[in-house]
Amino acid sequence: MSSTRSGLPPREQNNKKSSKSSRKRKKKKVSGFQKFLRVILTIMIISALGVGMYIGYMLVTLDQVIDETGTEQKVAPEKSAKVKPLTMLLLGTDYRPETKTHLTDVMMVIAMNPETKSATVVSLPRDTLLELKGYKPNKLNAYYPIFLSQEKKSGITAKYEMKTLMSKYFDLNIDYVTVLNFQGFRDVVDALGGVNINVDADMCYQDRADNTNINLKKGQQHLSGDDALGYVRYRKSNCQPRTKASDDFDRNRRQNEVLHALIDQAKSLDGVLGAGNVIQAVGKNMETDLESQQMKNIIAAYWNISKENVSFMPVTGQWKNPYVYLNGEEFEKARQALKDELAGVKQQADGSGAAQAAEQGK
Repeated sequence: MSSTRSGLPPREQNNKKSSKSSRKRKKKKVSGFQKFLRVILTIMIISALGVGMYIGYMLVTLDQVIDETGTEQKVAPEKSAKVKPLTMLLLGTDYRPETKTHLTDVMMVIAMNPETKSATVVSLPRDTLLELKGYKPNKLNAYYPIFLSQEKKSGITAKYEMKTLMSKYFDLNIDYVTVLNFQGFRDVVDALGGVNINVDADMCYQDRADNTNINLKKGQQHLSGDDALGYVRYRKSNCQPRTKASDDFDRNRRQNEVLHALIDQAKSLDGVLGAGNVIQAVGKNMETDLESQQMKNIIAAYWNISKENVSFMPVTGQWKNPYVYLNGEEFEKARQALKDELAGVKQQADGSGAAQAAEQGK
């Protein structure tokens, strides 16, 4: 009897203690790892939800803006931008809340091809002398405000008049016209977090009438919407010391430079985060005859277009106050480039796509 009491504890009890101790030790190890996993999983879930909610927000915002901006007409499947090359006239007016003017300081014709996922953009100087049968000779940027003033009397919209005019001038059917004002340009640049530009010269100009204050230094700069607008608009200086003046050809070159930079910026993290604001900025400051459905088709077809597949062709000429007389050879090459883009003909180094088209036709 006494030997039983003085012996070792029952085996079962010892095993229980050992098991508890082992579980405690194991629990500590697993618990630390589990906490780590939980943190990672929580971050991933929150991130996924955040990205999902943001994408959802952008899609809803985009849908709302498109529905409010585009027309309600339906688009036949064979005319969808997903399958059919299209042309568009893009007008950038100098309208801002400070000025309320509508001169078209930016004038571009764009041809887009969904098969080649490419586009050609031809820009003309604002002071180009336009001489065309049926129209009074005038500066190119003066026609849109003239047509606006005649809308009530003629019953024809200024956008339609401009599309008709430029179709005749380019000898090319222009499908759509979009008008974006300078306020929209400023808002888009700001929504993308600014734009990186290598400013080619010091620029200084001030105008109290419309609160213009251009003061840029030569060199690599990160420009806000206001500064980017000043960069593309700069013509002359009224500061002391005066900075070098620029002409319409410089302005066209800088417009193309900024558009290229904006394509890069739109693909950056800042661009992704600012996409919702970009959509709203464009919607508030844009007028177009695009159908809402066609706008969605264009976005679907060209959302990932590379800047290497966008060819900019600014047409130059000779300045003789108060007009710019276009270089006839350059203008013909530009017109042909638009037609080649629509036909899917790749431009050669000298821009003579017509020669390649003739060769392919043999």
